[in-house]
Amino acid sequence: MPSRLRPTNSYTAEAILVGDPGRALLLAQELLDQPKMCNHARGLWGYSGRTPAGHPLTIQSTGMGGPSAALVLGDLAELGVRRAVRVGTCVAVEEATEPGDLLVVGAAVAAGGSATAHGVAAGEAVAPDEALTRRLEAELGDGGVATIASFDAHPDGQVAPPGVSAADMQTAPLLARAAALGIEVGALLIVAESSAGRHIESEELERAEKRAGLLASTVLSP
Repeated sequence: MPSRLRPTNSYTAEAILVGDPGRALLLAQELLDQPKMCNHARGLWGYSGRTPAGHPLTIQSTGMGGPSAALVLGDLAELGVRRAVRVGTCVAVEEATEPGDLLVVGAAVAAGGSATAHGVAAGEAVAPDEALTRRLEAELGDGGVATIASFDAHPDGQVAPPGVSAADMQTAPLLARAAALGIEVGALLIVAESSAGRHIESEELERAEKRAGLLASTVLSP
């Protein structure tokens, strides 16, 4: 039995991972026919079902920050998840990156210490699964892959390493944990705040969440 999740329904081999349980509900309603809740323990809402094309898919919230996401991924591995795409938010570092933009993560720099528990030293970069990343890039079609930095605290006020486009709180530890577990994981991030501090509006965020979720679902389908 997993340590944190308490399954009330079966999980699937492919999953979309989101930090926010509200986003998990939104994407379950958007992407799945007759979604069924498969976890509500600890507020980590998860849903399983089939896409309109008939492909089994799980959408699971992982909580806030890298440590929580890494722990949940360990439980998901026990429940049979083998491929996943993180759909999350980030803060822009580059001025050209605007709220609502989608970024395919090509590398995540461990800018905080939580990734060290999974074998990645602070300042080192972790790569996502190559095949998933290529498919995400092809499906997105309006930009290349980005290097991001993952902090243990909110990126506001943090100094990002050179060469990164955006910052978040989860991707690097999640990718490091995925590598240790042998799970294929890619990441697609929504820019929620510009480098100048402009925040995305709620309606625009919901549109971006739905777009990112559909891209992730398409990439995870056979």
